[in-house]
Amino acid sequence: MRRLIAVSVVDAQKIAEVRRHHLAALAYEVEARGLRWRLAAPEESVLCVLNPVSRQRAMVVATPVGDGWSYLWTGGGIAPVSQVAEVADQLVRLLV
Repeated sequence: MRRLIAVSVVDAQKIAEVRRHHLAALAYEVEARGLRWRLAAPEESVLCVLNPVSRQRAMVVATPVGDGWSYLWTGGGIAPVSQVAEVADQLVRLLV
């Protein structure tokens, strides 16, 4: 038996705001490391990260996980949003 979970419009807006906040924090960190970025997809829900030298790209999302939030990125990466600097470092290594 499937259970339907109702999410109010207010809850959905709050989730979108928190997601954009976490993606913006990561965008700041990757830019400080020489990578380029842009927010894409509906409601700017995906961070596209580009190494301008190698032209390699990665897509990053921020999503609720348990009682917190995590980043997930191309290649199977996952880390809590509290590790934003470490995630930026991993993206630099990924996009060489």
